[in-house]
Amino acid sequence: MLENWVVMPTCLPIVLRRCHTCASERFRASGKFRVNANHKLIDAWLLVLCTSCGETAKLTVLERVNVRSVQPELLDRLHGNDVGLTAELLQDPVVQRRNRIALDWTDAWRLDTGGSDHLDREVIDISVRFAARIPVRPVRLIAEGCGLSRAEVERLIAKGKIVSAHRLSGKLSGDFAFMLKR
Repeated sequence: MLENWVVMPTCLPIVLRRCHTCASERFRASGKFRVNANHKLIDAWLLVLCTSCGETAKLTVLERVNVRSVQPELLDRLHGNDVGLTAELLQDPVVQRRNRIALDWTDAWRLDTGGSDHLDREVIDISVRFAARIPVRPVRLIAEGCGLSRAEVERLIAKGKIVSAHRLSGKLSGDFAFMLKR
């Protein structure tokens, strides 16, 4: 029987970017947007706050875009300070590249295994789905979900007791599946 695990965000990640005031490199998203229109052109920024000094920085979302080319729903979400839009934009690779930021997902996600009744079976097929693009080591997910140490998971992989079509070393942020043989 196939078990389904889900990696879910619990809060917004920390934005890694240098603060111009105090040289800290950690910002938290405020969930607020600033929208500025100049005639037919519009700019929009996501506001982030330095975790050390509280200084506000702006992450560019829209820059000198014709107002007619922006979806009305997007404008409503920007004006309404939609937290869901904040999460979407922080994970958008274009926004990350444009603003030269990275995300720190430490303590901002959890693994939902749906219970631990699967641990007593001989062979367990598990599918792991990511609700957001959260880079996590598969070894850590397997260890947390099965109640094992990471070293034990590494030994099981080396012995061929844990197999997957995806590589289990490094970090993944996309869906994968594995099989655990006891």
